[in-house]
Amino acid sequence: MGQPRRDFLKLGGLAAAGMLSQPSRAGAAVVPDNPLTAHAMPTRNLGRTGYKTGIFSLGGQAALERGNNESVAVPIVERALDLGVNYIDTSSIYGGPERWSERYVGQVMKRRRGEAFLASKTKERTRDASLRMLEKSLALLNTDHLDLWQLHDVGEPQDVEAIFAKGGAMEALLEAREQKMVRYLGVTGHFRPEPLVDAIRRHPFDTILMAVNAADKHHFSFMDTLLPLAVEKQMGIVGMKVPARGRLLQTWNPPPLENQQHSWEGAVIAKTPGTLSMREAMYYSLSLPVSTVIIGCDTVQQLEENLALARDFTPLTEQQMASLEQRAEAVSKQALFFRFVTRG
Repeated sequence: MGQPRRDFLKLGGLAAAGMLSQPSRAGAAVVPDNPLTAHAMPTRNLGRTGYKTGIFSLGGQAALERGNNESVAVPIVERALDLGVNYIDTSSIYGGPERWSERYVGQVMKRRRGEAFLASKTKERTRDASLRMLEKSLALLNTDHLDLWQLHDVGEPQDVEAIFAKGGAMEALLEAREQKMVRYLGVTGHFRPEPLVDAIRRHPFDTILMAVNAADKHHFSFMDTLLPLAVEKQMGIVGMKVPARGRLLQTWNPPPLENQQHSWEGAVIAKTPGTLSMREAMYYSLSLPVSTVIIGCDTVQQLEENLALARDFTPLTEQQMASLEQRAEAVSKQALFFRFVTRG
C-alpha cells in the first residue's frame, strides 16, 4: 500500500468528517434528530446531505427479517434509539412477502419517527412497480415519507439499463422526491462494482450502500474503483456486510454442510470459522471513508456490544488494515459469499 492509498484514506477522512459537504437538497420534512447520538458515538456527515449519522447504524436483517419475531425484533429497534442510533436501514424485501422488517421498524416509527433517519429500498426495476413498493413501505413504516429511498441490489449491467430505461425505476425515484415522499435517493449493491460505478456516473445519487469488509480486496473489490469514485462525488457512503453475516468472525460456527447445499448462501461452502474479532471487522470498515456502517443484530446484547465498539472507535493504521486483509484472505470467499451467489 503506497502513496495513492494514503491519499485516498486522507481524502475519505475529510469527506466523512463533513469537510466536503454541500447544502442539503431535502424537502420540507423535519430532519430527524436523536439527541443521544452525539454523546453515544462519533458522528460523520452523510455525504452532501449534511445529516450527521452515528458511525454505527441498525440494519434491517438478522432478527428484524425473521417472521413472527416481534418480541425480539421490536425491542432491538427500541433499544437502538435509546442508545443513540439515528439511522435505520430496511428494505421492501427483507422478511419475504410479509415484509417483516418494515413491519417491525414501523411499530417503533409510529411513536419515534423523528429520532431516526429512515431508509428503505425498492428491488423493482420499473416506475410503476417501484411506486407501488414505496406506497406499501410508507404504510408499513407508519410514515408519510422516507429520508432515503434506494435502488436495491444493483449488481449487473441489465439492472442499470432497466432502471434508467423509459418507464424504469429511476423515474419513480425522481417523482417520489419531487412529491416529498422521499428526501434523498440512493443506490445499493454487493455483487459487482462495475454496475454501481455506471449508475453513479449516470445520476448524482445522494448515497451509496456498498459491501466493504476486510476480505474485499481478494475478490471483485469495491474498494479499488467504486469507493474512490463515491468519495470523489461526495456521496454519503454506507458500509454493509461488515462481519459477512458472521462468516468473517472467529466466533462463527459454520452450519452443517448438508444445510449449506441448498441455502441462499449459493455456491460457497463454509467449513471453518472466520479469522477476525467483531472489533477488528468493524474497525476495519470504519477506517475506510464511510459515513456509517449498518449491521443487523440478533439480540439486544449484540446491539449493545456493537454500540460499545462504535463508542470506543479509533481509526486503524495502514499497517493494521493490511494485517487484517492478510488474515481475512484464508476465509475471503465465505466472507464475500454474496459475490459468488448464482444470480438468475
